[in-house]
Amino acid sequence: MKNKKKIIVIIVSSILGLLLIAISGFFIFRDQLLTQAIAKTTSHLDQKYDSKLLIGKVEFTNFNGIRLTNISLKPRAADTLFDIDNMETSINFWRLFTGDIQLGTLKINNGYVQLTKKGNIKNFAAFLKKDSTAVQSDNKKNYADFAYRIITTALNLVPTDMKIENLKFKLDDNGKKATIDIKKLILANSQMETAINVKTNTFTQRWKIKGYADPRNKKADLQFFNRDTGAIKVPYFDERYNLISSFDSIRLNIKNIDKSGGQLHIDGFTSIANLKVNHPKIASKDVLIKKARFDYRFLLGANSIAIDSSSTAQFNQIKFRPYLSVDTEEDTIYKLKVVIPRMKAKHFINSLPDGLFTNFQGMQALGNFDYKLNFQFNKNKPDELVFDSNINKENLKIIKYGEANLNKLNGEFIYRAIIDNVLQRPILVGNANPNYTPMSAISPYLKKCVLTTEDPSFFSHHGFINEAFKQSIAKNIKTKKFSRGASTISMQLIKNVFLTREKTLSRKLEEILLVYILENNRIVSKERMLEVYFNIIEWGPNVYGIGEASQFYFQKQPSQLTFNECLYLARIIPSPKKFMYQFNAEGSLKESAAQQEHFLTNIMLKRGLLASDDTLYKSLPLYISGPARSYLRIKVQDSIPKDSLNSVNEFNF
Repeated sequence: MKNKKKIIVIIVSSILGLLLIAISGFFIFRDQLLTQAIAKTTSHLDQKYDSKLLIGKVEFTNFNGIRLTNISLKPRAADTLFDIDNMETSINFWRLFTGDIQLGTLKINNGYVQLTKKGNIKNFAAFLKKDSTAVQSDNKKNYADFAYRIITTALNLVPTDMKIENLKFKLDDNGKKATIDIKKLILANSQMETAINVKTNTFTQRWKIKGYADPRNKKADLQFFNRDTGAIKVPYFDERYNLISSFDSIRLNIKNIDKSGGQLHIDGFTSIANLKVNHPKIASKDVLIKKARFDYRFLLGANSIAIDSSSTAQFNQIKFRPYLSVDTEEDTIYKLKVVIPRMKAKHFINSLPDGLFTNFQGMQALGNFDYKLNFQFNKNKPDELVFDSNINKENLKIIKYGEANLNKLNGEFIYRAIIDNVLQRPILVGNANPNYTPMSAISPYLKKCVLTTEDPSFFSHHGFINEAFKQSIAKNIKTKKFSRGASTISMQLIKNVFLTREKTLSRKLEEILLVYILENNRIVSKERMLEVYFNIIEWGPNVYGIGEASQFYFQKQPSQLTFNECLYLARIIPSPKKFMYQFNAEGSLKESAAQQEHFLTNIMLKRGLLASDDTLYKSLPLYISGPARSYLRIKVQDSIPKDSLNSVNEFNF
């Protein structure tokens, strides 16, 4: 027993002795080791990144403290990346034995870091290139391990005590400039205090960040606000992306970063006050969200990344629970779930962001509702897309309309199309207009043809077709662009009567909500909706409604239109101003147009919308006899005798 204790004492003494020798050796030769480390780093930057690192002087200030002066990094063919007069830092010596680099303190005085782009030359381009010598591995990346390693390494490089004075971060993107000048940044006893000046080509401001930051325990609670009056403006994005945005304050709270059971958990919340955004793709005016907060829980596993369903988001009075995940264990599967718990309809309407839903301003509603969305997309099986959207209503009722008074569809009103932001001539939707045509005076063929081409389930759906949405989303994802829509006649009607044609997020969201209200509150009958639709849609250059269209193309009343003519009118609805390209130099339908008509006719026959007798007229050619004929590029004289045309016009179906 005594021998064992003696052996343990000898082993421990030997280890301590070796450690003492190593420490002594490091202390004795530390200047040489530091010189070698700097030389190695300088050589690496030179050979791999074609950049020159210069250091005026480097020295140890104590056992683990280093002071550097006149440090700069300059790519040979571009602007200097950084230039700092003085920097002092200390490294946790004991952490070096575990392979970690952990900064203890940091002091920086006077200097700048800059990113520039002049023409196509970027001073940071070399550092973004992928390493062509890196060995490619077929092994899947463990998201939890990778993220935890990155976060830990980054936080270890954040010193527990920091003092920065007069350090500028400069950005110059071909004249689009922004400078963030840190006059003072102090981190002491886990408390942060800053004074920051910001200057761009369009504004100058003073910012402040203060709060709690503990990088070693992976916790923080920081607030970001303006030292002057007014909101904080976001720099650079206004010039670069035409995105003008501002906010009163932002708060970022990180409560916990922990890895256990093979999962990485990141918990906390972030909030923002009076976020204002202006971009032509979002809306035509400023969009304001007065209050927003996101209580998050990120979960990272070996093969998955997710925002957990225990997370909650809030926009004004609208609260919902989001779930978003990407799973790559077998296939790459994206999932999105949104749950809005039961809430008052009036709170929902009052919480819609200002500027994003202008047609809802002033609207009032009674009742409650809750909502659930379930979306799932398999990258390798795109046709198996899941899209379920469900709303449960409880005594939901609109008691006052906003700017978009949907009830006006039941009476006479003036319709004015907007094309390229220009109001077109007024069209009276009512009997006082001689071209207005009620459904009873329109050829039944037109109704069948238009419903076939535009919206086959118009009389059975409630404004939206889930299957069409699914197919549209799947195709848009596969093509990586908005190549297919899922617009119903209800949506087209709302878009034409109440909205502009601008392609903005605001218009699309308003369209969806207005269609839902129109279809689910029985404001207008389906027959009336279709009648208004036929009387306002564009059917050619400055041609609106079926009354004008039947005269423009065929010199007929809508009740006299044949099946051929109705099928033609239905087909040109998507691009009415390009109708002339349907015809060849002889004034006949091109082969591609004829094939499309044949395809649609077969569909209508299969659906029982037509009898075989209805298609007898197909043997006669389509003839444009009205003013539209002047738009056709016909090289020869009309081949159909006038008498024949007269007999055709008298033949009604």
